[in-house]
Amino acid sequence: MRKYWWKILSIVLIIYAIFGGLSFPAPDDVEILGKTIRNVSYHVPMWFTMLILLTVSYVYGLKYLANNRPKDDSMASSFIKVAMLFGLMGLATGSFWARFTWGFWWIEDPKLNGAAIGMLIYMAYYILRNSIEDEIQRGKFSAVYNVFAFPIFIVLIVIYPSMADVSNHPGAGDSAAFSSLDLDNDLRKVFYLATIGWILLGVWVATLKYRLTEIKRKDEEI
Repeated sequence: MRKYWWKILSIVLIIYAIFGGLSFPAPDDVEILGKTIRNVSYHVPMWFTMLILLTVSYVYGLKYLANNRPKDDSMASSFIKVAMLFGLMGLATGSFWARFTWGFWWIEDPKLNGAAIGMLIYMAYYILRNSIEDEIQRGKFSAVYNVFAFPIFIVLIVIYPSMADVSNHPGAGDSAAFSSLDLDNDLRKVFYLATIGWILLGVWVATLKYRLTEIKRKDEEI
């Protein structure tokens, strides 16, 4: 039972985030964002989770290059796949937020464009990976690709938007990040716990994906 505590915690926190994010009072005086500020408990944690998973994948990609263990390749590819899922959910919740905040589902913005390009880079990772039949060559190619893709992704979603002169996205360009002016104590009670819950859920799903990948790999070896 003790080894499952963090999985139970993730479920509890996600349920709390869903109901808390929708029911807790939201400030009425948030400029432009208004009541849509509630989405911060869903949209932002999705990207945090994705970054955590991609970081883990990057580490295991380096480990595979160092020792050529198939398990490390399985771990790296599994975490990228689940990270992509959270990235897509981040894009979806962000697009929904943009529609009610800016009036459009998508706008020309360095943060949004960088995130979209980054997702395409990792989509290409899987397309190219699945085109290689040899397990060793597939693992090496994936690891090398990951070594270059992750830093580029960080540049696209963190460094490039911060260098832009103008941006509508909070925390990018000339736009201020979320602060005490946007998040009151009620929202913070949900946001911080929601972030922990989504990250734990992401790690849980990624480890399940890893186990399924290993089962499939071992069946192919028989």
